[in-house]
Amino acid sequence: MQRIQLLDAQLANQIAAGEVVERPASVVKELIENSLDAAARKIEIDIEKGGTQRISIRDDGYGIDQKDLLLAISRHATSKIQNLTDLEQVASFGFRGEALASISSISRFRLASRNETQPHGWQIEVNGREPEISNSPVSHPIGTTIEVCDIFYNTPARRKFLKTEQTEFNHIQEIIRRIGLSVFNLNLHLKHNQRQIYKLSPAVSLSDKEERIAQICGSQFIEQSLRLESDAHDFHLWGWFGLPTFSRSQSDLQYIYVNGRMVRDKTISYAVKQAYKDVMYQDRQPAYVLYLELDPALVDVNVHPAKQEVRFRDSRMIFDFVFHQVKKLLTQTKPVETQHLASPAQHPAKGMQNIARETQNIASLRPTNNPQDTQKQMSLYQSLISDAHIKNFDVKHSEQPQQKPKAREVITPIEISDTKIPPLGFALAQLQGIYILAENTQGLVLVDMHAAHERIGYEKLKKAFDTRHMITQNLLIPLSIRLSEKEAGIAEQQQNLWTQLGFEIERISPESIVVRSLPALLKDSDIEKLVRDLISDIQTYDNTQRVIEHIHELLSTMACHQAIRANRKLTLLEMNALLREMENTDCSNQCNHGRPTWVQLSLQELDKLFLRGR
Repeated sequence: MQRIQLLDAQLANQIAAGEVVERPASVVKELIENSLDAAARKIEIDIEKGGTQRISIRDDGYGIDQKDLLLAISRHATSKIQNLTDLEQVASFGFRGEALASISSISRFRLASRNETQPHGWQIEVNGREPEISNSPVSHPIGTTIEVCDIFYNTPARRKFLKTEQTEFNHIQEIIRRIGLSVFNLNLHLKHNQRQIYKLSPAVSLSDKEERIAQICGSQFIEQSLRLESDAHDFHLWGWFGLPTFSRSQSDLQYIYVNGRMVRDKTISYAVKQAYKDVMYQDRQPAYVLYLELDPALVDVNVHPAKQEVRFRDSRMIFDFVFHQVKKLLTQTKPVETQHLASPAQHPAKGMQNIARETQNIASLRPTNNPQDTQKQMSLYQSLISDAHIKNFDVKHSEQPQQKPKAREVITPIEISDTKIPPLGFALAQLQGIYILAENTQGLVLVDMHAAHERIGYEKLKKAFDTRHMITQNLLIPLSIRLSEKEAGIAEQQQNLWTQLGFEIERISPESIVVRSLPALLKDSDIEKLVRDLISDIQTYDNTQRVIEHIHELLSTMACHQAIRANRKLTLLEMNALLREMENTDCSNQCNHGRPTWVQLSLQELDKLFLRGR
């Protein structure tokens, strides 16, 4: 074997470049972050041939002193940390002092800079492996300009792995988008082959920030997103989170920033994914721009060569904080209060009298001073609650037949006037036994009654489970179910879980179980099918702990079984009661599987369908 020897400095730099410089986009990222650390407020990026031919970045930052130009391109030379304490609470984007040394070792490199103490600027040029370094005066404003040409020209093995010009430029664009979302007060310009691509002006106000996000992420994202801002445990979380209906097939619109640094973090991304789990359809991905700010001492940014990952001192606390805040935000995805009815001039198709006349069919929902009418209304509502299973969980558990609910235990009519209607309006009819047609101030509302009722039942089951108030009902005749020996064994082993879910199940033979009681909400469901489905769900998980972790999936299965089925004929009173429940239920814009429960068709959209006004 050969003796151990020190690597040549140039070779060491090129090895380091393999970690720092993956492609032209990596160069752009490192240089822009250096400009930001120099307090730059305007950065101009000029790209040619996707960055393979030329990358030029000019900023108006502090600049570099002439005496420090040679140190700037030396490995492990930096002005950003002085000791171990600085490293433990890094507040700058860069800190390793490897970027310029690595970049200059695999390209034709020029650096020109001037600080406020110098009458003119100075420049330095390095040509890859060539040791000659030229240092000369140059006319230059305060700030720094770095030009990187012919990337990987002296390392052909690396150059052959570069993709097409457009592919490489797409990666650069993504870096610019991420930087643009990170530093709102930055004036950022991007050109490619002399063509202006981005010209982002500083964004100070909230509306300016949202305009920039719309410019980068698309106007649809900002229009269909919820804004979050929350403080707890010395953490500050803010950002924009797309509505569940604004989901994507891939995670290409997920931006995470920790103390302004763009990162890929599994803890945060998993917390957000779990928060969306109840309202996101199947394998769809949420869209969000998330900013987390915390004490730099609580996060380690020195865990990845390209500084793209971080490690938290208490990742569990970070997970819980992000999860609960995003989850709380998503509970707002339900019908919101609407404005008062527009004047007849704003609704040319109908006047106020016509609106009042058309809503006479729901007059039974309105309060009345006649005791007999009031008693009739309450009887209808009690019948509905029992019939459609939209019942509150404050009914006392009893083996005796349940007493007639009191007035406070049912859905009471919402007080309305002639000039105001609820967000989802009032039901007009039922379509094919599947959809409810309703009218509100905007126009026509279409409701999937099964999906809507499924979400209502699911939220009630979750609340009952969390508060340990799952109301059960004994079966007059216990139901015996034949299973395989394995399935019966699983049912017998999970007695504590069955109790938590509101069931009383007993194994009576190697291949049989008997159901003696179940949640009152599910009394009219197909009990045998429900139990088989729950056993199948439990069998999917490895152990009891994983079953507990996936308890909401079991509750979702239960809610699906109790929901109104297709072709179930509902009265107007029942349909309106369902609409009112939706307005008071969290996450009711989506069913348990993430599908929408209702859609709005405005008068303008209806006019377009019939070519009105053309």
